[in-house]
Amino acid sequence: MHQGQQPGRRKILGAAALGAGAVVFGGAGQAAAADRTAADRTGTAAGGRPGHGGVGGELPVPLIVGHRGASGYRPEHTLGSYQLALDMGADVIEQDLVPTKDGHLVCRHENDITATTDVSAHPEFADRKTTKTVDGVKLTGWFTEDFTLAELKTLRAKERIPQTRQHNTLYDGVWEVPTFDEVLRWADREGRRRGRRVWLHIETKHPTYFRKLGLGLEERLAKALRAYGRHRRTSPNFLQSFEPSSIRRLGKLGLECPKVVLLDAPDTRPWDFVESGDPRTVADLIKPEGLRWIAGYAQGIGPALDQIIPRDASGKSGEPTPLVKDAHAAGLVLHPYTGRNENTFLPTDYRRGTDPNAYGDARGYFRACLATGLDGMFSDNPDTALLVAEEFRKA
Repeated sequence: MHQGQQPGRRKILGAAALGAGAVVFGGAGQAAAADRTAADRTGTAAGGRPGHGGVGGELPVPLIVGHRGASGYRPEHTLGSYQLALDMGADVIEQDLVPTKDGHLVCRHENDITATTDVSAHPEFADRKTTKTVDGVKLTGWFTEDFTLAELKTLRAKERIPQTRQHNTLYDGVWEVPTFDEVLRWADREGRRRGRRVWLHIETKHPTYFRKLGLGLEERLAKALRAYGRHRRTSPNFLQSFEPSSIRRLGKLGLECPKVVLLDAPDTRPWDFVESGDPRTVADLIKPEGLRWIAGYAQGIGPALDQIIPRDASGKSGEPTPLVKDAHAAGLVLHPYTGRNENTFLPTDYRRGTDPNAYGDARGYFRACLATGLDGMFSDNPDTALLVAEEFRKA
């Protein structure tokens, strides 16, 4: 999110992330075919910068990110969830990173592991239950930063929302909490087995909070990626964070892979903005000026889908906002979150029946979202999202 719009940035990213001869995002959603053809023919994007160097590369447009794996079917952030997402055909698999007390990176959506592990059933850890304030929110439970990795490995993962996804509870206790290093080894192993690279979408969670605890995420992430050769422009991963300063820090640490700034609700402020006294809200960042600011150090944004197609007071879908057009004009790609199949997560006009946990018209909703020109989207149900994405890829 920093100033300095760069023409042809989406084409630049195609070359930067994969090198000549491959496409990362294609032409950022529905970019003009003529522009793509010209860039491919000359090998340069607008402004004389390298272009795609070829069409039909490693990642399709629109791409589908397995949100925390295939978390609509398996407990999130487990090797089982990641594997299923990959087997379903997800183009990219997401990891959220938090640290342990002894500085190891593990994959959890939050450092509060009360709902995602069986920690409450371990009497030996009863005294670890505590109340903390994380990014301004008071939480009571168990937190990764209070456990060594060895202690955390005695726990088992479980379904976070069993009332909605009862089927997933069949897999409670099957998998451990994975370390990021284990995920990198898994990705390398699966890549060799399949003959193609496994792409990851890696998020730093609460980076300002953890930096204050002496558990900075960015340096640990950079070290891990370098150890596996995933720090280069051509490496098969995206880096993401809700805190712009974390994205900028990752760049300063020499991580050249594409970066995505995640965006919360328009009336919120990134927590690093709160800590530093920056008065801007997300609503400011999604204006053209804010998007140009982001484009100064990142290659994409990850807004909520409601910022693409807002919902009215009754929960019904409204008209698309100009965010896709404005982001593309700033040279940014869009990977919004999160497409889910269940009625409870869908706009009211896409719900079917009265059971909030039953599946609604998720394909219809995903189709409406991708039709706005998105470059990809996150989904708990990558198989459903891929069916819809294929319609746009063929078109």
